[in-house]
Amino acid sequence: MGKVYFASDMHLGYPDLKQGEWRERLFVKWLDAISADADELYLVGDVFDFWFEYRNVVPKGFVRTLGKLAQMVESGIKVHFFAGNHDSWTFGYLRDEIGLIVHDDAFETEIQGKSFYISHGDGVGPGDWSYKFIKWLFHNRVARFMFGAFIHPDLGVGFGHKWSNSSRSSRVLASYLGDDKETICIHSKELLKHQHYDYMVYGHRHLVTQREIGPGTQMVILGDWLHNFSYGVFDGHDFRMITGVDKNL
Repeated sequence: MGKVYFASDMHLGYPDLKQGEWRERLFVKWLDAISADADELYLVGDVFDFWFEYRNVVPKGFVRTLGKLAQMVESGIKVHFFAGNHDSWTFGYLRDEIGLIVHDDAFETEIQGKSFYISHGDGVGPGDWSYKFIKWLFHNRVARFMFGAFIHPDLGVGFGHKWSNSSRSSRVLASYLGDDKETICIHSKELLKHQHYDYMVYGHRHLVTQREIGPGTQMVILGDWLHNFSYGVFDGHDFRMITGVDKNL
């Protein structure tokens, strides 16, 4: 069997399409490179810096990425897309047109005999109630309908990018806070009280972390493509984190 790849937080389109084009080109080259031995690819949230699907309109740009993902799907590679806090507003286009397997929430699966729990990781664990309310609002069907029905795409996408930039700048990405303070770790340990997982994989925090948090359980935070250019790969025996994608791919 082939390898299974994991990546998150590319934030394609940041800070804008023109300035971020080199990162998208690098990401597409990486997708092309892993296609040689990949069985599955898990994109664990915030692939796009902002994404909102109107009934007949999707955001401008990203044709390289979407085309490559469609090509991978057609070649037989299963590509999973997790809705992150920056790109949760997908209503069928990525599934129906590109062929992605879209997850709006955490996903449990078995990969080559190992149990996996996979989640973007935003809003988990204790505290941060203001963000959890915003997350609930963004997932509310009425709020989504009102946004899509009454705000022109030019205004809506422009607002989304401004919100995305302010959201990122207001949340300083510190170093790992420790197992007793990191909300993703606290959340993971709570889940482990009820069920064992071999691997618990997250995005969101933009940190590269792989650590044992229980007997036989590794927690992985995948980093990002803004600073770390990192990804994970599982070969059926071991999960490895790789940082610093070759810029000369």
